[in-house]
Amino acid sequence: MSSKKKRRVRDKWRDKKWYTVISPPYFGGVELGTLPTENSSKLVGRIVDATLYDVTEDYTHQYLKMFFRITDVEGKIAHTIFKGHEYSQDYLRSLVRRRTTRVDGIFNVTTKDSYQMRLAVCAFTLSRIKTSQERVIRSIVRRIIEGKATTLTFDEFAQEVVLGKIASDIYNEAKKIAPLRHVGVRKSKLTLQPTVAA
Repeated sequence: MSSKKKRRVRDKWRDKKWYTVISPPYFGGVELGTLPTENSSKLVGRIVDATLYDVTEDYTHQYLKMFFRITDVEGKIAHTIFKGHEYSQDYLRSLVRRRTTRVDGIFNVTTKDSYQMRLAVCAFTLSRIKTSQERVIRSIVRRIIEGKATTLTFDEFAQEVVLGKIASDIYNEAKKIAPLRHVGVRKSKLTLQPTVAA
């Protein structure tokens, strides 16, 4: 039998304080949850996830997972920046149908205020289409996404990506090439946040 000495272990949980994490103002500044830590500086850089439903309270938005990075802590409030989003795997699988075409594209864009993002866009057609039609749809996606990025700030662009405005614009343009069942930005990621001069 081991003769371990019983030492009094300090309860680390007692030293920890709870901080409320909120979404950025462009996503309503809603509460995303609470996190415990003994030092608030340790929260900075942490990634918190939530569904779009948590932000909008619209039940149909549960399929979309969002990621936020904690940027700073003020009192007991942890502020965040949008880091990206993705469709749930179940939802993505539910979109796939036989005898249809899935058009995929990955695009790197820079917003008006110099934030860089990578977007993965998918379009699902109602029936099989030609490779030439796929190419045209992909070029429409690129034109709309790049056009939006150059005229919108990161805050505005992130909103349009997540809330479906960009997907809607692509759908309305691309459906002229082939009948579509779904268009969406299935994944996004903030790849560069410009440094603010002090």
